[in-house]
Amino acid sequence: MVALAYPDLSNLKAKGAGLRLVVYPLGALAVPVWWWLRGRRRQARGFPWAADLLVTLPWLSDLTGNRLNFFDTVTWWDDVSHFAHWLLLTAGVLLAWHPGRRIGAGVVVMVALGFGATAALVWELGEYEAFLRDLPTYAYVYPDTLGDLTLGTSGSLLAGVLVALGRRSRPPAHP
Repeated sequence: MVALAYPDLSNLKAKGAGLRLVVYPLGALAVPVWWWLRGRRRQARGFPWAADLLVTLPWLSDLTGNRLNFFDTVTWWDDVSHFAHWLLLTAGVLLAWHPGRRIGAGVVVMVALGFGATAALVWELGEYEAFLRDLPTYAYVYPDTLGDLTLGTSGSLLAGVLVALGRRSRPPAHP
């Protein structure tokens, strides 16, 4: 949180630090809040630790990547981050959203694509609003945004396939 509060010290200057200061903690709290609101006492399973870890890791990774200046010094870091972050986030959401009834792998993959593509679009719109539209190199930004959306959606697709395959290998849970 210190890195977000002091953007000059964390390579976040002019990269939407104020918006990240609000969004990152909310993202990290999404699974605990969802679990609490959903009625934690009614759930047969305990707290979804794996889902919470998967949803929290992208926020931590992005902050760490910025702190270590990887986004500005490692040419491939942004692309790998978009793919990996949406893979982790989507897998976490899929694991947290665990309906009591068995659903098909195709539905899991479609939900992953729907969530991942929407979340990637919202992220890119946030980046644009926070800092990209003021860049003098705007001609570079548009192709980067399209690439980021493609990579984020691809990561979500892979998360859907992996979660669907993982669900097939285990017997269905009985609520």
